[in-house]
Amino acid sequence: MGADLHDIRYVRIGSDDLDESVRFATEILGLELMERDRSCAYLRGDDRDHNICYVKGRDAGTMTGWEVGSMTALDQAAAEFDAACVRVRAGTSEEREQRRVRGLLILNDPSGNTIELVARPQACGRRYFPTRDAGITHFSHVGLHTRNAPADEGFWVANLGAKVSDWIGDAALIRINEVHHNVALFPSTKSGVQHVNFQVESQDDIMRSWYMLQNRNVKVVFGPGRHPTSGARFLYFQGPDDMIYEYSTGVRMITAEDEKSYVPRSFPKEPSSFCMWGSLPDIPEFKVPVDVARAA
Repeated sequence: MGADLHDIRYVRIGSDDLDESVRFATEILGLELMERDRSCAYLRGDDRDHNICYVKGRDAGTMTGWEVGSMTALDQAAAEFDAACVRVRAGTSEEREQRRVRGLLILNDPSGNTIELVARPQACGRRYFPTRDAGITHFSHVGLHTRNAPADEGFWVANLGAKVSDWIGDAALIRINEVHHNVALFPSTKSGVQHVNFQVESQDDIMRSWYMLQNRNVKVVFGPGRHPTSGARFLYFQGPDDMIYEYSTGVRMITAEDEKSYVPRSFPKEPSSFCMWGSLPDIPEFKVPVDVARAA
């Protein structure tokens, strides 16, 4: 049961200053600007039409788009949501045009995070060409704020066909394909996108960016480090509108063969569960009580 999600497609982020968001995304993050008008800007780090769309006005909020395999699969998902009494609506023609997709369903998880299921999204026929060579290979996952971790986790598993890979405390790391996690749900007092991840080619790319970010006075909020859950080496840093971005490389894959015996692991919420090298996060959702941090 549940929608047959293929991969994450995009994230939409409300921005108080489109010019600054585009500058940061191209000069610092290393994305390619695909299109820009008065109200939004489309950028990418792989062969998709876009990975991030910045929308004018921070009050536009954040939302994530997830691809299903076909228009038929989208119709089947709509029928299953209806049967499960999950409120969902079809996107308007204007919304489909804005998302660059042929089919669109819009719904919310129990915390109020806006989730969009899309079919036949546009691809790009030319290679990704960055303004800055950050070593990006592709857009990979997002973190979401959750006001109710068990309810949101249950929603992803029961209604979106996802699987839990691991937990850190109550935070679930969830997959919809072979990648260790495509979405992570972090307990919070609000909803919305918590961080945006791009995979890079190597640990060398992470270290080059670490020095570059320091030279450009960009706030690094976690890392360099390595996650014991996914095995990925990582670096988190803060962009406009307080959005957190992450580079990572070497994420664990859980193959069909692995599925036969894989059991999700439960890590305690302590520093070593977030970074096995000893880096401590300056990210509210990752922080642990001082006494726990000292004991670790």
